[in-house]
Formats: sequence, structure tokens, C-alpha cells
Amino acid sequence: MNCIFCDIIKNEDHDGMIYSDPEVVSFLDIRPLNLGHTLVVPVEHHTDFREMPPESMQHFFAKVQQIALAVEKATGADGFNIICNTGEAASQTIFHLHYHIIPRFRGDNVFRRLEFKQYNSETEMRSFAEKIKKHL
Repeated sequence: MNCIFCDIIKNEDHDGMIYSDPEVVSFLDIRPLNLGHTLVVPVEHHTDFREMPPESMQHFFAKVQQIALAVEKATGADGFNIICNTGEAASQTIFHLHYHIIPRFRGDNVFRRLEFKQYNSETEMRSFAEKIKKHL
């Protein structure tokens, strides 16, 4: 398996390395949407969010929160997005689970082209809710 994140984790040879422990690493994205755009990655290889064992989530998400707050303070951001792309249809391009922490600034227009959808009726909305509940 050839995985750029696994290579970074093994070598910790990334100029933008921010954090590392036995379970989690964090480093700057080389193609930032805003400067300070940071990735948080589990050391253990999981292709995407669907594969990470639930028992590994607590420590991982505690670090996502800690690092996100540090990114916000360090960059002087007005807020941040935390994003996990899961699967090709969701724009995942590196198939090792990772979360993006994107510092946001008023008026930065990072996501200016979002096209929001609308349910045709309350009935349609309830139908989607029920379908999702059946899989919980």
C-alpha cells in the first residue's frame, strides 16, 4: 500500500508537523484553503471515517478539538470548519482517514459556491429522517 499520510507518519519529516503522539498526528495541509489549514490523522491506517473503530474515536476527537482551538488562536481566525471527506463522491483524494481544520475569516469566501438543496415538502423531510433512523 502506498499512502502519503502513512509515509509522513513514519518519517515525521513534514515541514508543517504540528503534533504527534502514538495514536494521532497533525500537520499543515500543503494545499491550504486558508493559511493554517491543518490536517489531523490517526496513526493507524483507516481508509476513511467508516473504518475507524468507535473505541479509537474518543482520543482522536479530543485531539481534533485541541488542535482546532490552537489553529483558531494561532491564526487569529474568526472561526473554523472541521471537515472529513469520506469517499470519492465527497472529494476524498487521500484514502487515509483525516480531518481538515480550516481557519475561517469574515468575508474569506472559501465556500462561496455552495448550492443548498431544499426538501419539496415536510413529508419528504420526514421520509428522509425515517429512512436514516432505520439504520441507527
